[in-house]
Amino acid sequence: MKRLAPLALAAVLTAALAATGCSLDSSGDTPAGTVEVVVGYQSKTINTVTAGTLLRAQGYLEQRLQKITERGGAKYQVEWQDYDTGAPITAQMVAEKIDIGSMGDYPLLINGSRTQANERSKTALVSVTGYNPKGALNMVVVPTDSAATSLNELSGQKVSASVGSAGHGTLVQALSRAGIDPAKGVEVLNQQPQVGATALESHQVGALSQFVAWPGLLVFQNKAKLLYDGAELNVPTFHGVVARRAYTAEHPEVLEAFLAAQLDATKFLNDKPFEAAKIVADGSGLPQEVVYLYNGPGGTSFDVTVKPSLIDALEGDVPYLKSIGDFADLNIDGFVDETALRTVYGAQGYGDYDQAKASTVNPSRVTGTDRVCGRAVDGAPTAGELWLEGADRPEPAADATCLLRAVAAAKAKGTVIRAAYIPDAELGTRWFADKASWLREGQTYLPFTTPAAAQRYRQAHPAAVVVSYDQAVTEVRG
Repeated sequence: MKRLAPLALAAVLTAALAATGCSLDSSGDTPAGTVEVVVGYQSKTINTVTAGTLLRAQGYLEQRLQKITERGGAKYQVEWQDYDTGAPITAQMVAEKIDIGSMGDYPLLINGSRTQANERSKTALVSVTGYNPKGALNMVVVPTDSAATSLNELSGQKVSASVGSAGHGTLVQALSRAGIDPAKGVEVLNQQPQVGATALESHQVGALSQFVAWPGLLVFQNKAKLLYDGAELNVPTFHGVVARRAYTAEHPEVLEAFLAAQLDATKFLNDKPFEAAKIVADGSGLPQEVVYLYNGPGGTSFDVTVKPSLIDALEGDVPYLKSIGDFADLNIDGFVDETALRTVYGAQGYGDYDQAKASTVNPSRVTGTDRVCGRAVDGAPTAGELWLEGADRPEPAADATCLLRAVAAAKAKGTVIRAAYIPDAELGTRWFADKASWLREGQTYLPFTTPAAAQRYRQAHPAAVVVSYDQAVTEVRG
């Protein structure tokens, strides 16, 4: 991976912007006396849905702004601009054409660095959309026929990534930990996610490193298999919301309305994850099974609070900026501004902000009763879900063995299985059960997101044996 000079990086951002096919200019139709609110989001980056796809579909922002108007305030016109990555959103914020945007952690760093030179474009990180405490939002996948079973086997190969994205940042960290120089050990092709997906499928690259939902989508479509789970880094990854300080200083009520609307969307998603997944699927064009993998219980933690662990991780990522270009130094403490969020959180009746900020519990967990094993499921870290065709919603499974039994029972009845979800036995990453690497240890079945993870377990538990998913289902059927 070659170091990108400032002009080269600007070209990258401009190219990314042009590739979206989105309108970059304001509509020009804003009536006199109407305040325009331009929101940049990424419909397919489904860990930003509470500030993007779901928020837009539910109309929460418009409803909040309308209440201001009804109280005698100004009129507002919201314009939504959809992009594939965070880079073009940042470019538009630099140009003062987007007021509020959402993106992943590494793009947030770039956003803060690139916008601070101009007081009119300078941004602040005002809230979080979703996070994973270990880093499982980014992954590396390889073609289905690839012989690679670990990251080390990518040395000397071409890898597709969107430079400056969260997926690229994870790749840089992962390669470094594996002892591979990310600048020389692989050839990184800077590509938009959909371009990289095509390159992977046609074997133009040996691997693709991207952010959600691309890894899950490609694996679900049988176009790739998972090589590296970002959770192996054990470093939090998150997506957040940035707002232009000059704009929010002029229209503080807009930022408060946006944050209140984001809280509305977050509550809806955590209370009704299955219904939310359908809305996001319709709005993004992604399969509902893939959306629910990430947005379902036990997946991404959707929590607006700006947790210390996330900020610590962001500060640890600052050196990444220097690895891809000459960026202005970014003071993370000065970049983060929770003032409006703290005010809105209390005003909307969500309780004590600091208490919520200190919590690390996923607000959405698998609950209910496992009908096959006859056990209560109350947010257990081993719990999974089985989604059967025609069912109102997925059924809970107490653990991996119980899930396999439920799958076997469904197959025996000829019931179509839409998806089966189970957390990785080592890292806790929620994944597709039929795409996992399985081990049997005695009568217990253990799923892993990658062959490398399963191998690590076997080294410590030599009695564990490798089984395929189909074999495991057959064995539990007896």
